[in-house]
Amino acid sequence: MSDETTVFSTSDAGVATITLNRPQVYNAFNAQLHRELYAALREAERNGAVRCVVITGAGKAFCSGQDLKEVPEDAGPMVSEAIRKRYNPLVLKLRKLGKPVIAAVNGVAAGAGLSLALACDLRIAAQSARFSAAFVNIALVPDSGLTYFLPRLIGHGRALEMALLGQPIDATTALSWGLVNRVTGDEEFPDAVQALAAQLAAGPTRTLSLIRRNFDYAQDASLEQVLEWEAQAQQAAIDGGEYNEGVAAFREKRRPEYLGGYRVQVLLSLYPVSYFLVLALKNRSARR
Repeated sequence: MSDETTVFSTSDAGVATITLNRPQVYNAFNAQLHRELYAALREAERNGAVRCVVITGAGKAFCSGQDLKEVPEDAGPMVSEAIRKRYNPLVLKLRKLGKPVIAAVNGVAAGAGLSLALACDLRIAAQSARFSAAFVNIALVPDSGLTYFLPRLIGHGRALEMALLGQPIDATTALSWGLVNRVTGDEEFPDAVQALAAQLAAGPTRTLSLIRRNFDYAQDASLEQVLEWEAQAQQAAIDGGEYNEGVAAFREKRRPEYLGGYRVQVLLSLYPVSYFLVLALKNRSARR
């Protein structure tokens, strides 16, 4: 068995697949998995040939959350520090990545493993997948962004129910609630994942990143702010060159061929300083 806790591979279609590789413990997080997953995301971000990222799990699970064997019984303040140093940067890296990310949930996604799936842009599940906000089962509160992402996807009531009861839901329920975007049979699952990833990889990478960034910003903004950011993002999309190819392909009745290959840092300059000021003021008011 490989000593690597993540396996990074790329395809000719521009898809990078990151496989969590601790199947003997249902791909539970340990320190090494955190390091290697973060490094794999950085590699996907830097590699200009990569235009879509898939995260999945080896064996029967997607990710079962934190490996409790790594947490000492007298952990105390070490727990909050570990969350800040390991989990939080991972979630932020996923959201700031300049390329679409798919969670290919092949089995159980529990605790922080569910949080990982929620932090991705799209979620496709095998029919046998199960989802659990399992923190409460060991008297812990949800972390790694679960209380941010889950209510936004399935609503406050259902999210709170999952968090309070800690009971798993199946893939069919997850689809009907809006937690996942697609469900396929277990045998068809690998092909369905690659087809979705290839579709995104063939798209206008820069534009896709602008879209996902605008959706993230709109969560905590006024209508006036969103309208302004949409105008700025639209200008950036037109100036980026992908628009010209899209229009030309439409007129010539052919499929567009987008080049991709850019860095997400360029996008940070597209939004006014007022956005970051608004967030700072909101955080300051919340602390009062």
